[in-house]
Amino acid sequence: MMRVIGMLGAALMVFITLYLSFGYEVTYRVGYGAFSLLAAMISVTFLWLWRRRATPLALGMGFGWAGAASVMGWWWMYHLFGRPVDMEAHPLLFALLSIYFVGAVMHFSVIGRSFGWWQHGYLVPVACAVAASWVVHILS
Repeated sequence: MMRVIGMLGAALMVFITLYLSFGYEVTYRVGYGAFSLLAAMISVTFLWLWRRRATPLALGMGFGWAGAASVMGWWWMYHLFGRPVDMEAHPLLFALLSIYFVGAVMHFSVIGRSFGWWQHGYLVPVACAVAASWVVHILS
C-alpha cells in the first residue's frame, strides 16, 4: 500500500507541476490524453485475457476500460479540437457511455456471483444508481 500511496503522491506532484508551469488546458490535454491511451491499452489487455481464458471478470474489465478510454477520449478530443459545439451534446457520446455502462453492469454480475446473490440480484445496485441519478436530476 505504501508503494501505491507513493505513486499517487508522485502523480499528484506531476499534475500540480504541469498546472503551475503550463496552466489548466495543457495539463488537461496531457492528462486526459495519457489516461485515454492507457485505458485503451488496458482494455485490449483484458479483452486478450478474456479471449484466452473466457472469464466474465476479464470481459467486464475489458468493457469497463474500453468505456473509460472512449468517454475520456471523447472529452480529450473535444479539447484538442477547440471545444466544438457539435461535440457538446452529440448523441454518439451515449454510445460510448453505453460501453462503460455495460462494463460496470458486468462487474456487478461478477460481484453478485461472488456474494451468492440470486441470479439477477446484481441489477439491484445498478437500478439504485440509476434511480439516485434520476433523483439528483429532478432535484437540480
